[in-house]
Amino acid sequence: MSHYQTIFVPDWQGANAGHWQSLWAGESSGTIWLTPPDETTPHRDAWVAALESLVLSADAPVLLVAHGLGCIAVAHLGEQAAARVRGALLVAPVDPERRAQTSSFSPVPYAPLPYRSVMVASSNDPGCPVRLAGAYARAWGSEFVRMQNAGHIDRDSGHGPWPLGQALFQSLTLGGSPAAAQSRASSSSSSSYNAERLAQP
Repeated sequence: MSHYQTIFVPDWQGANAGHWQSLWAGESSGTIWLTPPDETTPHRDAWVAALESLVLSADAPVLLVAHGLGCIAVAHLGEQAAARVRGALLVAPVDPERRAQTSSFSPVPYAPLPYRSVMVASSNDPGCPVRLAGAYARAWGSEFVRMQNAGHIDRDSGHGPWPLGQALFQSLTLGGSPAAAQSRASSSSSSSYNAERLAQP
């Protein structure tokens, strides 16, 4: 993936050392990390401006790996920055209206993303009902992977290295499908979480 620049976009309270985003970023050279400009009360304008700056200054086409509120920030990218993105893995998007601190990210854009994206959501994510995540996926044109009882898909829910996520991310660049990625990950992992791809989320 050396011909791409990977940008990690964390949730609004960042990602701790055992979080899959932190682990992936530490395993790869040349990745870029968006440091949330204001973790206590995140503001959409500041986040989107910071992310757009990273995307536009990247020295290669961009792949995005977003979690939580980071997924909503990605959806807010302007046309110029979005044109530089080649693919995005969007994990556990949140409903920004559920918390006063994140309400500036509303309303969530419901326009198709101009690049391939794979969304992963959990059936019991406290930050967003899975039906709403499915609505995001339909609106954005994302391929949708639903995980059963996987919480917020973070360290607290048992997702450290997260092989399934890595396989889904690789499918963005290798031309594979999420279903094939899930099969590969299942054969090489003992994860207790079941995932199913929903062609029509």
